[in-house]
Amino acid sequence: MKGDDIIEVFRLQAPVWEFKYGNLLGHLLLESKKGSPEEGARQKIMHDAIGFRSTLTGKNFTMEWYELFQLGNCTFPHLRPEMNAPFWCNQGAACFFEGIDDIHWKENGTLVLVATISGNTFNEMAKWVKQDNETGIYYETWTVQASPERGAETWFESYDCSKFVLRTYKKLAELGAEFKKIETNYTRIFLYSGEPTYLGNETSVFGPTGNKTLALAIKKFYYPFKPHSSTKEFLFSILQIFDAVIVHREFYLFYNFEYWLLPMKFPFIKITYEEIPLPNRNKTHSDL
Repeated sequence: MKGDDIIEVFRLQAPVWEFKYGNLLGHLLLESKKGSPEEGARQKIMHDAIGFRSTLTGKNFTMEWYELFQLGNCTFPHLRPEMNAPFWCNQGAACFFEGIDDIHWKENGTLVLVATISGNTFNEMAKWVKQDNETGIYYETWTVQASPERGAETWFESYDCSKFVLRTYKKLAELGAEFKKIETNYTRIFLYSGEPTYLGNETSVFGPTGNKTLALAIKKFYYPFKPHSSTKEFLFSILQIFDAVIVHREFYLFYNFEYWLLPMKFPFIKITYEEIPLPNRNKTHSDL
């Protein structure tokens, strides 16, 4: 952008998989951090992005961090007969393109101005986005914590669309952007477990000298999550998942190219839509 341009920054949010299910995932009854029935009724499974508008050119742009092969493929692997190890399609990347689909964001979600920055600040942010994009290359659905209690130990952090938006807002604040005082909520998907046990990477588990018993156990765990199942297979898979996660309290997590065993704890899994405030401006950094 030209340095003297004035860039409007927009918060964008819409239901996950809106293209396939419409607003269905925008109205699921989930539990908020505060947990009242009224608040729970408003909980949503949402996708987050950022919009920009150049006041010099009038052009709009959308920036989002996306799982490159859809959410299911990023969360669970494919088990291929010709391959011993699970096959993961869990790459994620920042996507920047011209235009903002107003109907998509406004109809069932959010399109609201959150800040105004200079073209110079935008250009500094753009350099950071490239660096961030080259640093974090995988998508991670789960946040793993010891319990739902405030201040509980976090074993693994998610790495998803909302985390990218939050990192970008933080960077803009460091560059001097001043955000409006509005409420901003984000979807988080939690697993609850005791201290995880490190199992190894793909080579140490599934390689020629790997642990065949462990390799078989991991593949057996992931098998019920396979896509394209018949109704009968799907129902049977649900029972298998319930037996593994709830009854035997085991979950095999693939995180940063390593396998971990999670000793699951009640309530096992929870989806929340919680408020995370917009950042405060860095007073030591003028708007470039």
